[in-house]
Amino acid sequence: MIFKKLFYSNTRKPKGILGNIMINKMNIGHAKLSDWGLSHLNDIKPTQIADLGCGGGINVKKLIKKFPNATVTGLDYSEVSIKKSKEENKDSINKGICKLVQGDVSCMPFEKGTFDLLTAFETIYFWPGPQKSFQEVYRVLKTNGTFIIINEFDGISKRELYYAKLIDGLKLYSKQDLTNILTEVGFRNIIFDHDEKNHWLAVLAKK
Repeated sequence: MIFKKLFYSNTRKPKGILGNIMINKMNIGHAKLSDWGLSHLNDIKPTQIADLGCGGGINVKKLIKKFPNATVTGLDYSEVSIKKSKEENKDSINKGICKLVQGDVSCMPFEKGTFDLLTAFETIYFWPGPQKSFQEVYRVLKTNGTFIIINEFDGISKRELYYAKLIDGLKLYSKQDLTNILTEVGFRNIIFDHDEKNHWLAVLAKK
């Protein structure tokens, strides 16, 4: 149990050998969830995108493929994650359509109104604040821009309570929790899609 807890602690900030293993596991294990999440973005044509908490970079790669006319930036505070993301997106970096930045979502190194799409796949559970982090998201998003959250946990499944005990710092959010936070920082037109079978949650909000 001690090893399991140590291993899963790397979901928050991957580091070392166990962090590398966790990143590879997430890149593969969350593929169906991320594809489901991306299916909610068929009606927009962003040119500046940032994937917040980009992990191993697989979703950065998928965003580049889905939006070939966009520049995609990946942000993560884990050095191991950024290294893996750079390996995953080497060709796109060389082409100048991808950037990887090590940084904290609660204090992002971007100008106000930089992006027209911000994505957060399986990451808000660990965001500092969290209101401060969501305020930063609002700040760097362009007016009429889209922010999408994709969570494997919907705040009501029994399975997530097990992981909440296993992973230090894991904060679970329900629809109402996210509605309250997003509304407080200024977001509008908040739309939810709930996969009740898998307990997946997609949240789209406009600035």
